[in-house]
Amino acid sequence: MHPFSLPRLYTHPKGDVSPMKRKAAFDPKAFLAKVGKGRTLADYKKNQRIFLQGEPADSIFYIQTGKVKLSVVSKQGKEAVVGILGADDFFGEGCLAGQAQRMASAAAMSECSIMRLEKQGVIRALNSESAFSALFLHYLLSRNIRIEEDLVDQLFNSSEKRLARVLLLMANFGKEGKTEPVIPKISQETLAEIVGTTRSRVSFFMNRFRKLGFIEYNGRLEVHSSLLSIVLHD
Repeated sequence: MHPFSLPRLYTHPKGDVSPMKRKAAFDPKAFLAKVGKGRTLADYKKNQRIFLQGEPADSIFYIQTGKVKLSVVSKQGKEAVVGILGADDFFGEGCLAGQAQRMASAAAMSECSIMRLEKQGVIRALNSESAFSALFLHYLLSRNIRIEEDLVDQLFNSSEKRLARVLLLMANFGKEGKTEPVIPKISQETLAEIVGTTRSRVSFFMNRFRKLGFIEYNGRLEVHSSLLSIVLHD
C-alpha cells in the first residue's frame, strides 16, 4: 500500500459499506412502537383513568390504538371535555413546556394501547433526532390548528353544527385513509360537555340526524359522510 493512501473499507459485492460502518437511520414510528429505555407500553380498559388533573407531569403519552378523553374540572366541580384523541396522537406534552402538574385528566374511551415516554427521553430524542422532531412538530401544529378551529366553532356555530362536527371528527372524516364510521360508544352527557350545550339538546339533534339518515345508532354509533351537509350548510 502506498504510504499516503487510505485503508479501504470492506464492502459487500454491491459496493455497500459494511453494516458495521453504517449508523441505522432513526425511525420515529419504530421508536414509538417498541418499549425501551424511558418507554413503557400499557393497555387500558374502557373508562380507565390514565392520569388525573393535578398529578405530577413527568411524561408524555402516545396513543397506538383506541381513543382517549381529556377533561377538566373547575373549582366549583363543573366538568368539561376539552379533547377527544385517537391513534397517533400525543397527550400530556405540557410537561415539555414546564408544566409541573397535569392541567387535565385523561381517561380511555375504549380499549387502548398507549406508550408512556419519560420527559427526559423525549427531550433527548427531540434534540438528537431530526425525524422525531419533525413528526412531533407536525403533530403540535396540527393540534394547534384543531384548537383554533374548535374556538371558531364554539364562537360562531350553532349547537347542532358543533355536534355534527364533533361526530365527524370522532369518525376521523377528513383524515385520509383513517375513516372509522363506527365510533366508540359515547354518552349524550359527554357529547353535551364537548359541544357546550344540554343533554336534552344533544338528544334532540341526534334523533334528527338519525331520521335524516346521517347517523345510525342501535347499540353502536355509525356516522355517514352525509352528515357533512349539516356542517357545510349556512
